[in-house]
Amino acid sequence: MNAETLAELTPQERAKRAKEVCFDLLAARPRTKDELRQALRRKGFDEETRETILGKLDTAGLVDDEAFAEVWVRSRHTHQGLARSALVAELKRKGVDAEVAARAAGEVGRDLEEQRARELVRKRLRSMSGLDEATAVRRLLGMLARKGYPQGLSYAVVREELREAGNESTLLDEAVQD
Repeated sequence: MNAETLAELTPQERAKRAKEVCFDLLAARPRTKDELRQALRRKGFDEETRETILGKLDTAGLVDDEAFAEVWVRSRHTHQGLARSALVAELKRKGVDAEVAARAAGEVGRDLEEQRARELVRKRLRSMSGLDEATAVRRLLGMLARKGYPQGLSYAVVREELREAGNESTLLDEAVQD
């Protein structure tokens, strides 16, 4: 449906169509209010219709950015191994308020973040048996950096996991001593 066709509808019919669009999107997965707003804008709904429908969905409890953020953080940390900083960045891109995003990502404490980083490194190490140490270190640190892990934590985890894997001394030990 395009903007011209929407303009021909009565306000009630436009609201009904907008609600259907939102319900279809929410049926696929939870969405933030901003994601729904953007989808309605792309479909050509006017601002009044968008805000009216989003207000009704919010009042009905069908759109809750805080609940969305909590679920998103748990899922993305558990399944993708993302660190707090990456989770906050993703939530902001989805239109979640920065404070709400930070609070939700705060549920992933330093211990959980370190534990997940170790799991990721151990898993990746299993497929790196034929690589020289410098290449393995570079790839492991790069993987953790892309997932948003702090540099200090990344170095410590990679160094310790390499030692656990049987490396007596690692390049990271030498870098720390210099």
